[in-house]
Amino acid sequence: MSRLSPLLLALPLLAATAVAPAAADESMACGKRDEMLGHLSGKYSEEPVAMGLATNGSLVEVLASSAGGSFTIVYTTPDGLTCMMAAGSNWEIIKQQLADIKA
Repeated sequence: MSRLSPLLLALPLLAATAVAPAAADESMACGKRDEMLGHLSGKYSEEPVAMGLATNGSLVEVLASSAGGSFTIVYTTPDGLTCMMAAGSNWEIIKQQLADIKA
């Protein structure tokens, strides 16, 4: 066997972990979507500002506060579990200039 064989065998595993969201464990805040978003809205005044569908079927959302600049990124699995992926501060919306957009 060549020296590259173990690396080639590991590539599918590495690729699978790169696309899948982290498994929910004790260190992740997870719950029902409406409760999670209600908590973020009530405590931090964060509301959804962007969303997309991940290749694994999960809904990924960015919530941000217009007042304080806080943000949270959550994902919701197809079975309905919502988990926080990241949270932070100094969120900014970048506005594109119409001249920069090329058709």
